[in-house]
Amino acid sequence: MTIKSFFEFVEIRTKVASLIPLLLGAVFSIYRYQSFSWKNFSLMLMSLLSIDMATTAINNYIDCKKTRNLSDDCLEHNENTAKAIISFLLLLAVLFGLLLFLNTDLVVLIIGVISFAVGILYTYGPIPISRMPLGEIFSGFFMGFVIVFLAVHVNAPDQNLVQILLNNAVLSINLKLVEVIYIFLFSIPAVGGIANIMLANNICDMENDEKNKRYTLPVYIGKNKALKLFEFIYYAIYLDLLIAIVLKIIPLNSILVFFTVYPVFRNVKKFVSNPDKELTFGISVKNFALINFMYILSIYTRIYTRIASIK
Repeated sequence: MTIKSFFEFVEIRTKVASLIPLLLGAVFSIYRYQSFSWKNFSLMLMSLLSIDMATTAINNYIDCKKTRNLSDDCLEHNENTAKAIISFLLLLAVLFGLLLFLNTDLVVLIIGVISFAVGILYTYGPIPISRMPLGEIFSGFFMGFVIVFLAVHVNAPDQNLVQILLNNAVLSINLKLVEVIYIFLFSIPAVGGIANIMLANNICDMENDEKNKRYTLPVYIGKNKALKLFEFIYYAIYLDLLIAIVLKIIPLNSILVFFTVYPVFRNVKKFVSNPDKELTFGISVKNFALINFMYILSIYTRIYTRIASIK
């Protein structure tokens, strides 16, 4: 298999959906807790990319199998090669995940195992999550919030955001509820952006999904309602940012994100007028990147000015 076909198989261009939440969690940890660990960040990055690529590869492999098109035109490699790649990526994900657990705590292991299971079940099993009207919820929550939370947790372990303790056969969980809620509110731009990538993808695939009995959310609620939901999620993202600024969860610098309103809704208008996989689906990815890169930049500038003022 060539490098090009491998990147196509794992859809490397879509991995920004994993990297951005990781970066968001890291900058939030630095901004709020003044804490960052290169080692933990690197281990999580490797595990995250591996499981994301493995999940995408499984999805592409199963789609080709279900359409009886596992051929050079479908994956550009044979079935054994596809299985070997998937197995290797899963092995890497587990290896780096275990190393991260050994360097942190039980919370990372538990969340990692649950996330790993969801990642596999998302595309594999008798009824994969991606073939149900729950894909947007699961992808948005786990990739948008869980990754952000875990990135904060591993970079600021001394904050003890969540503690799982076993003492005399009694399991107890300590949770800093307010901080976790703040992290959730902080993560909404990632949650909504990722959910909309999935929603846009499913809107574009409605015709094929109905033929292949893939009952996604747009198939259930209809195209018009799905398009309205797509637009509403962006309104919710900007409202959340305003709330987070008022609550001082994020710095006033984050008002810069509102400069993305015009290009984002201009893109939304283009997608709503012509939802097409080849022509306009990429708009959802562009909007996600635009909002969240500006989000990261706004917080980074606050961190930089804080450090500069200390010097």
